[in-house]
Amino acid sequence: MSGTTDTAELAELHDLIGGLRRCVRSLRARYGDSPAMRRIVIDADRILSDVELLDSDLSELDLARATVQQSGERILIPDTQYDTEFWRDVDDEGVGGHSRS
Repeated sequence: MSGTTDTAELAELHDLIGGLRRCVRSLRARYGDSPAMRRIVIDADRILSDVELLDSDLSELDLARATVQQSGERILIPDTQYDTEFWRDVDDEGVGGHSRS
């Protein structure tokens, strides 16, 4: 999907959810605060929250794709041994400290 298509579909989805919420408010005004109505209100709110999360996730995914596509630089890491001083005073995680004689 292209970004324009995603945007149009999400805008349509937001419009549909707005209509759903208006209908739910109307039904709630007519039928009151029954357990069934509370479930429907909660479901409508959850749908809106889920779509907002989808908006956020898609924005992050688009940003991640752009970052990955723009990043072509390779960083070479040498295979040579590090100087032993580099590891002085370092503990192995999960193994415990080195003996300090």
